[in-house]
Amino acid sequence: MSTLLRVENIDAFYGDFQAVQHASFDVEEYKIVSVIGTNGAGKTTLMKVIGGTLGARSGKVWFEDTDITGWPPHKIVDLGISQVPEGGMVFGRMSVKDNLIMGSYTPKARKGAKAALERVYELFPMLKEKADQASGSLSGGQRQMVAIGRALMSNPRLIFFDEISLGLAPTVIKDIYARIKQLNSEGITIILVEQDVKRSLRTCETAYVMLKGKVVLSGKSSDLTEEAVGKAYFGM
Repeated sequence: MSTLLRVENIDAFYGDFQAVQHASFDVEEYKIVSVIGTNGAGKTTLMKVIGGTLGARSGKVWFEDTDITGWPPHKIVDLGISQVPEGGMVFGRMSVKDNLIMGSYTPKARKGAKAALERVYELFPMLKEKADQASGSLSGGQRQMVAIGRALMSNPRLIFFDEISLGLAPTVIKDIYARIKQLNSEGITIILVEQDVKRSLRTCETAYVMLKGKVVLSGKSSDLTEEAVGKAYFGM
């Protein structure tokens, strides 16, 4: 299996505060990888660096053989990397359909927008039923579905999900995770950025645990015990 994404020794700052320290990890194509850690561990910051919304002070991000460090977000999306941000982040006054179409803004994605929209509607029939409804009027779980659908509109090879289960009911979380596994079975590589240790280990094949901006533990999920992850997670 080939490496699709490689993150090498990333240092990232907010002003003088170092949020990520020498972080490295690999993501094999067609796999599900979890990046686990408490709030403030540096997970989201690391994803911002990968997605191009935050520059790295040092280190490299590779997508296959291409160095994408410092690329603007639209070029990264066009290359095949998409994201579902924490909290869904929909445009509340816009309709569901218009929110989805926003995901096909790159030239490459626009060419396949019609087929991509139908694919999203097949995955989430509810979104087709509510296509003309304002996204801000939807429930939290439905807004997450809109955000996932929007990410799919760019026809990505890799999607990272940032705290996808935060604030959602258990039944909704279970449904969304089932959709994530379905997307993975269809050939999309997944990065799950999560605080939930148990769910992450059950879902992924490889896990990386972050603490205070550093990757402190990694390995195949089948080899990582909850006790070991818990100790690394809390810095014990």
